[in-house]
Amino acid sequence: MPTDNHIPVVDLQDVSKQFKEIIAVDHISLQIEQGSYMALLGPNGAGKTTLVEMIEGLQTPDSGEISLFGKKWPGNEDFLHHQLGISLQETRFIDKLNVKETLKLFASFYGLSADRVKEVTALTGLEEKSKSYTVNLSGGQRQRLALAIALLNKPPLLMLDEPTTGLDPTSRREFWHILMSLKKNLKTTLILTTHYMEEAAFLCDEIVIMDHGKFLAKGTLEQLLYEHDKGEIIEFSLQERPQTLNLNLDPPVRELAWDSESRKGWVLVNDIVSSIPGFMQFVDKNNFHLTSFECRKMTLEDLFLSLTGRKINDED
Repeated sequence: MPTDNHIPVVDLQDVSKQFKEIIAVDHISLQIEQGSYMALLGPNGAGKTTLVEMIEGLQTPDSGEISLFGKKWPGNEDFLHHQLGISLQETRFIDKLNVKETLKLFASFYGLSADRVKEVTALTGLEEKSKSYTVNLSGGQRQRLALAIALLNKPPLLMLDEPTTGLDPTSRREFWHILMSLKKNLKTTLILTTHYMEEAAFLCDEIVIMDHGKFLAKGTLEQLLYEHDKGEIIEFSLQERPQTLNLNLDPPVRELAWDSESRKGWVLVNDIVSSIPGFMQFVDKNNFHLTSFECRKMTLEDLFLSLTGRKINDED
């Protein structure tokens, strides 16, 4: 469904949701325009699932308003259900139906023709598996079938909850390229929750970092790294095992982490180029021997850790 360019596909205004003493979503506002791909990143317990379920109409906010395509859920359920395509982290199928039969079953719920089944089968690369029982599909093929089902009714808003979790790198990349073709050809709008930083960076125009029910940062990857400038990183390991390191450089080090057990260190500096000469002098002066040395820009994963204080797979 095309939308008025002035009406966002998703519009959240000061939305909150609480379960007993736990504030799952805390006064969140968000707008997503047509054709945009947005990644929602957060550790376990950050509030991502609750937020997505409210957008999907499965949960009702305690306060605030949610509009999809300019319409609110109460009184517009039938219309809005037809605008959504949803794929979960794991989908259970009927084992003794093959891929084609499974798609025909779901297509019948929308009154869709066999031609549409053929289209989504081709789009998701399942032609060769059309006569295979779902029980015999690999993990990547099952996720592509779940995506094909979500795409049957040509939804203008696609919502994917960690769709590539557990897939091998090749299957994950194949899934990404399907999503990119959707973006290019169909102007689909996507909300993606993921634990893979590379996935968010590769697929999405906008990234939202969420923790404890709040948005900590929102923007393109470039904007986030620029606005939350945390410097550049020197990673190294030593042959020796000093208990502590006293690294006084000019320009000064912003942060230093050293683990004597693993003999690995991590230095945060403003500028790698100007810091390397002083770092190498420090190594020589102390008669240390480098066994590894790497310089790099801050990544999305580094930024996530600096904002939340934990890795994305950490439990709340």
